[in-house]
Amino acid sequence: MKELELKYGCNPNQKPAKISVSDGRDLPIKVLLGKAGYINFMDALNGWQLVSELKAATGLPAAASFKHVSPAGAAVGLPLDDVLKKIYFVDDMGDLSPLACAYARARGADRMSSFGDFISLSDVCDADTASIIKREVSDGVIAPGYTEEALAILKQKKNGGYTVIEIDPEYRPAPIEHKDVFGITFEQGRNELKIDNDLLANVVTANKDLTEQGKMDLVISLITLKYTQSNSVCYAKGGQAIGVGAGQQSRVHCTRLAGNKADNWFLRQCPKVLELQFVDGIRRADRDNAIDVYIGDEYMDVLSDGAWEKIFKVKPEVFTKEEKRAWLDKMSDVALGSDAFFPFGDNIERAYKSGVKYIAEPGGSVRDDQVIATCDKYGMAMAFTGIRLFHH
Repeated sequence: MKELELKYGCNPNQKPAKISVSDGRDLPIKVLLGKAGYINFMDALNGWQLVSELKAATGLPAAASFKHVSPAGAAVGLPLDDVLKKIYFVDDMGDLSPLACAYARARGADRMSSFGDFISLSDVCDADTASIIKREVSDGVIAPGYTEEALAILKQKKNGGYTVIEIDPEYRPAPIEHKDVFGITFEQGRNELKIDNDLLANVVTANKDLTEQGKMDLVISLITLKYTQSNSVCYAKGGQAIGVGAGQQSRVHCTRLAGNKADNWFLRQCPKVLELQFVDGIRRADRDNAIDVYIGDEYMDVLSDGAWEKIFKVKPEVFTKEEKRAWLDKMSDVALGSDAFFPFGDNIERAYKSGVKYIAEPGGSVRDDQVIATCDKYGMAMAFTGIRLFHH
């Protein structure tokens, strides 16, 4: 098939719409179920590249949860401990396959942003992974294949209308890519930069100790940034992104946004949050929203009389600012990647509040010395990669 007609483009008024390969080859994809749209394919094809690179860099199955052409989460298939199983709401599913663990991590990092996501999987989708997908609100999935059992499970979603795309893992695009803006065609070489531990060799801080897990998390953060709308930063820990800040004009705002998401990920692991008692039959999205509000500054929206009774069996105590800070102070060994240099030390100050110990950024700012000095103040290890990762 040379081209695929789409219902419309980014918006319903943008017609006609279609996809094709620029050099005239057949499309490397098959739509097995449902009907994918323009933004679905943007998410799917960016996500597929991300998970393919994660798999190549780590040797582990990988998954990504995309929304509006940026990842809400990305992860590799490391096992889940009991706490992570609980906050990702898979504690009732027994032992999960590595690919399912990867998607549980990717989906669970920022559940509010992942609502209605498009999923990318590096490996053939198995029944475990399909079972997690079935229970979440999602637009579709792309993978190099599906087991018969997995496909049967996915066919039950949206009354058979759930979008399932199969991609040829051997497909390689042309080395030059094009993009039209206002009728003008832009041309550039594809960003084929290989991201691996070699990029982390130039450690510029007094602390030179990058652990193996720290290196893996930095690589995960950098590969995630390669497919995140810039400006962007990514916090990662334990084989997954835990906070992605995308598309901010100011880097420190990006660092704060991603840091707040990383904080929420860790706050959800606090016993006070794990022990919340929800009313029977509460919808997954309502529960996720209630948790997000409870751990945030607007907590009275779910704790006021007349509100909490619709959400909780027992009215929770306020999660005070002091309690939250005390719990966040336990977060450690977090990795932080940036798609361009940090221009000021204020980014490092914010990162420190979220337990960051390892940093990778290009370097090249006139204030590199200030940034390095701020890292040294907190005993962080920072590598200058020398490579920018803007994505637009």
